[in-house]
Amino acid sequence: MDLRSSSENEPPVIVRPSRDGDVEAMLSIYRRHIRLGVDEGVSDSDMPQADDLRDRRKNLKNRRFPHLVATRNGDVLGYAYVVLFRKRPAYRYTVKHSIYIHHDHVGHGIGRALMRELIDVCAAAGFRQIIGYIDSDNVASLALHERFGFARVGLLPGVAFRHGGWSDTVMVQRSLATGATTPPPAGGR
Repeated sequence: MDLRSSSENEPPVIVRPSRDGDVEAMLSIYRRHIRLGVDEGVSDSDMPQADDLRDRRKNLKNRRFPHLVATRNGDVLGYAYVVLFRKRPAYRYTVKHSIYIHHDHVGHGIGRALMRELIDVCAAAGFRQIIGYIDSDNVASLALHERFGFARVGLLPGVAFRHGGWSDTVMVQRSLATGATTPPPAGGR
């Protein structure tokens, strides 16, 4: 998928499956989110390493879970992926997603491009529900999810401690393909 930029002189944003060569850029984005986001108290020794992200990416790819990047001119601007919502077999049609955007590109449609592609590839892969957990202060992310048809289905009060205080998390959910209106195919996922 490509997203035409607002400036005609700027090349489009391309959303594609992630590659091993994207790991360092993804890790840089993720580490900044950890330092400034919900997990702000993580020490340098607890920070994920490149091999951790490579292993996670490989595991998701082997299990046919989408792991995408948004790029412009070969630079990674953001990434998105899904994991199973729960490990038990009954939940195999439901995924939980994460989207991370480089801080210099927030508000430029990168999240929108990643979300659109993530929804499409998850539906094509046979998943029926996609769930997200969003910090209640993240107004932009909540608005993005609402634009893509996610409903607020839960509030988890005071579950994260950040910036010296407790914060709430909003749980959102969206149906994919036929959602819960039809049974899965025989021998599905």
